[in-house]
Amino acid sequence: MDDEALVRAALADEARRLFAGRVEFLKSAPALQFLPDADFPEVAFAGRSNVGKSSLLNALTGRKSIARTSVTPGRTQELNFFDVGTPIRLRLVDMPGYGFAKAPPKVVEQWKRLVRDFLRGRVTLKRTLVLIDSRHGVKDVDTDMMKMLDEAAVGYRLVLTKADKVRAEELAKVLVETEAAARARIAAYPQVLVTSSEKGMGIDDLRTAVFEDAGGLG
Repeated sequence: MDDEALVRAALADEARRLFAGRVEFLKSAPALQFLPDADFPEVAFAGRSNVGKSSLLNALTGRKSIARTSVTPGRTQELNFFDVGTPIRLRLVDMPGYGFAKAPPKVVEQWKRLVRDFLRGRVTLKRTLVLIDSRHGVKDVDTDMMKMLDEAAVGYRLVLTKADKVRAEELAKVLVETEAAARARIAAYPQVLVTSSEKGMGIDDLRTAVFEDAGGLG
């Protein structure tokens, strides 16, 4: 095993042990004045309503309900913070879902303002993960989110969710298209992660990526 492979294995092992330990909800922030102190590296999760964000957070942390799931899209209307590790090593941030088809325009604008201001001003935000539904691929609202991240100079990864819900050939096609979308963006990480919360597909790789983005072994 070469040096790079040894480092990757060490990252994966440490990430697995970290998320097997303490993961606790810290607080919800409906506005910037309610944010926790910027004391620890943060990795945020963004995605369209009903993309499977809560389920992915639950799978990532090995919990059944660390993040609430709901059949009603757009349930997350605040920034939700979770502490990871004892002592704390990093924080996860569950961001409000976008593409709110049933939300009043005033509420949608409020959510957008909160997310935009958070992205632009949070010095401890190390990476944002933009979740893309494998069944639908990159939509216009996803592109809008990526544009917002580009403008805020926040690095991000694209993560395909619900990969078990499509046939292998369809998944391969969506992956190629999503990788092309990533290459076209200024702040996007070129590698696209493929996951399934239900089947556990790609969850170990996701844990490793989150741990690495937050500072990793350093």
